[in-house]
Parts: sequence; C-alpha cells; structure tokens
Amino acid sequence: MTSPRTPEANAAPMPRERLLQLTTAVWAAQALWAAARLGVADQLAAGPRTRDELAAATDTRPLPLYRVLRALAGLGIFQELPDGRLANTPASELLRSGISGSLRDYVIFVGEPWHLAAHGEILHSLRTGEPSVGRVVGKDVWEFFASDAEAGRRFHAGMTSLIGGEAALVRDGYDFGDIRTLVDVGGGHGALLGTIAAAEPGLRGILFDRPGVAEGARDTFERLGMGERIRIESGDFFQAVPRGDAYLLSHILHDWDDERAIAILRSIRRAAEPAARVLLVESVIPPGNEFHVGKLLDLEMLLLPGGIERTEAEYAALLRAGGFRLRRVLPLPSPSSIVEGIAEA
Repeated sequence: MTSPRTPEANAAPMPRERLLQLTTAVWAAQALWAAARLGVADQLAAGPRTRDELAAATDTRPLPLYRVLRALAGLGIFQELPDGRLANTPASELLRSGISGSLRDYVIFVGEPWHLAAHGEILHSLRTGEPSVGRVVGKDVWEFFASDAEAGRRFHAGMTSLIGGEAALVRDGYDFGDIRTLVDVGGGHGALLGTIAAAEPGLRGILFDRPGVAEGARDTFERLGMGERIRIESGDFFQAVPRGDAYLLSHILHDWDDERAIAILRSIRRAAEPAARVLLVESVIPPGNEFHVGKLLDLEMLLLPGGIERTEAEYAALLRAGGFRLRRVLPLPSPSSIVEGIAEA
C-alpha cells in the first residue's frame, strides 16, 4: 500500500520559486535558439554523437556547446546518454529541418537578436503605446521585413512552420465542404490553404498577400498538385481583395489595431458575395486569471506590429464595425479558435 502524497508534494511552486522560474525562461529560450540556429537536431538525426563531433559539425567549441545542450537536456530537449554522447528526444526532433511539424524556423525567428532586443524595450511601448521594435530596427516591423531579406525570410519561414502545425486542426475544426471559393487573405506561403484544399476537392482557392510574399506559395501548391484549383494574387488588403464566398484570415487581424483591422474587414465586405463568411483563426482571450498563451502573444503584438489579441466580445464588435455578424467561436485543440462571421445585408 502506498502512502498518500502530502499536500506539499502536490503544491504549486511557492511565489519566490515561481518568480525565479520565470526570470530564467529567457536563458532557456536563447539556448534553444542557439541549438536551432546551429542545426544540432539535424546533426543528431542519424543517431547519437559526441560533443567533439557536434562541435566540429557546427563550428563551435566542444565544452561551451555541451553546456548549452546539457541545460536543454535538463528540460527534456536533447538527452545525454550514459556514455556521454548526445541524442535527440521527441522534443528536439521538432527542431529538425524539413520534417512535418518542424518548429525550427519559428524558434529561430523568435530568438533572433533584434527580436530579443525589442522585448528589452518594453517600457517604451508602455510609456508611448507604440511598438518598441522601431527603437531597435529604426522602422516599423513590416518595413523591416521588406528591407532586410534575411529577416523577412525568417519571419515567413517561421510563420509557415507555426501555421503548418495548426493547419490540420483548422481543416478538421470547420466544415469547408459547401464553400466554392475560399480566399486566404494574408495567406503567406500557402500552408493553411493548401491543407484545406487538399481535403476538399470541390473547393477553389485564392491566396492573396503582398507582392513578393504571395509568390512564395507557388512551390507549396505545385508540390500538393493544386496548381489548377488555387490561384495566387497580390495586392493591398486594406484597399481591395478578390471576390469569394468565404474568406480565411489566419493570425492576421491580431497584427493590427482596431481601426486598421476594421479597414481590412470592410475591404473584404466590399468584395464579398452576399452572405459570405469570414473565418478568423486567432487566439481568443478567455476571461479570468487562467493561463492562456494568447495573453503572452498579446505582448508580442504590442511590441512588434502594434496589434492586439482580443476577447470574443471584442471580435464581435470588430466584425460588426466591418460589416459582419459574429455567428460562433469554435475552439480548436490548440491555443487558437475559429471565429466565424457572416456578412450583414
């Protein structure tokens, strides 16, 4: 017969311990970024390797690299074997390149030095209400991505890897079967639209994004054999979008303040067929003090694009101002939900 666990054993960390855990989170995040940037998980794909072998393959020094990987192993990312060799774990497998569900590009994007520096300027945003990223890169984040090819590439690759992991959840979380033309507004490189279209043979799609971004989806659709059913168009979604009977916006409106988010919705409403639907894939902030990753993502919106994560009531008001009526919110088995709006007459 086992002894019952004491209340202390089941208790949450004490306030002091909790604060210390949170202050060290950035150390773990940057160790994770370094491992992803160096491609350590790719080096371990064929099996365990010694620290010397990994250091030679990643152009680093053995002991410092080992110290980073040891710290990550203590968090379940990588593992140190009894003979001292290092190996992947299910978590570090997600840092490999070119595999289904990989988060490597997203981890690299989040840990880039300019990104970390923007979070270091959080007081600027609190005092001015403006994104702090301008103090770091000298321009707004969209201008930065357009002017710095490498930063822009990492952003779009990171979003593709993040959305790619959520695409099947969106596909399975909503009935797309009666949609004729689905317009993916701000669809990036097409991971979400391609996943949905592959499951719906009768659906035709339009990927719409800025010039230079939308073209990045061509390889996605050709690989999926969707060239006949999905076309790519580019433009400014504040001004005009293609005509369709349903519109998909995945983590787009959260990038913008209410005024500009409403402008996007009104642009869609002008183009949309009667009774068209708009489907917003977003983190809907729940009430109360419970943890929700959207509450932290909201800080990212504050500091980088100047957007905001919203509650259900706030999405209802936003849709109403844009010419739509909130029909329902469908939670996904992830931090995101599908917010469905119907065009008002």
